[in-house]
Amino acid sequence: MTHRDAWNQGPQTADDGFIAALGHPTHVHDFHQFLYAPLGCVVVTALGTDHGLSPSVGLWLPAGVPHCARFGPDSLVMAESFDTEPHVLPYTEATVVNIGDRKRRMLLSRMRSGRTDPGDAYLFAALTDGHERCLALPRPTGGPARTVTAGLLRDPADQRTATQWAEDLHTSSTSLRRAFRKETGLAFTEWRTRLRLNRSLELLDQGLMVGAVAARVGFTSTNGYIVAFRRHFGCTPGAFVRASRHSAA
Repeated sequence: MTHRDAWNQGPQTADDGFIAALGHPTHVHDFHQFLYAPLGCVVVTALGTDHGLSPSVGLWLPAGVPHCARFGPDSLVMAESFDTEPHVLPYTEATVVNIGDRKRRMLLSRMRSGRTDPGDAYLFAALTDGHERCLALPRPTGGPARTVTAGLLRDPADQRTATQWAEDLHTSSTSLRRAFRKETGLAFTEWRTRLRLNRSLELLDQGLMVGAVAARVGFTSTNGYIVAFRRHFGCTPGAFVRASRHSAA
């Protein structure tokens, strides 16, 4: 069987497939899997949707979800597996999650130590910690774009445009926008909007009013916040709050 034949055939169990130098064909697991790429470019396709992994973004694959992957030539991939019992995953489909400094240090330490104990309860809790609805937010790896994201992470309400940031950092706005596209896959304005929306989820959970949340995270109008929220999450902030209260009850 050729590599192309294996790639194009239907989902296989993990034992039936194979991993080639640049990826593996469609297969499924009977356990939950977390994938992380501390180096290089990795794209995982699940149910027709591509998910890009990076040093700041990981991917949860629930048990039973067919998927395949493509690895960049210089990429490094980590995979952590967890049995469906007793680990209850808060996701039912392939879900990209953000990897902050604490989680990244934990994963890299685990890789360096060669730990292979499956189903680590502490690791599972750490990797599922955080709001499950958060939007993926890859971070730039260096240069002015990294400085900008660090500033926005400290204060998402910062109203400086890409041009104003570029002036403050003595670079060109074209170079800054190009760096955002290249290193995060997102335009500067989209990255900032996603950050603000992610922060707003925490504030909504705390019980703040929608208008107060919009102002706190940097939206210039409540209506603009509601429109952006609906576009990214498929519902209004008010509907989100009601659904959260219902599930909590």
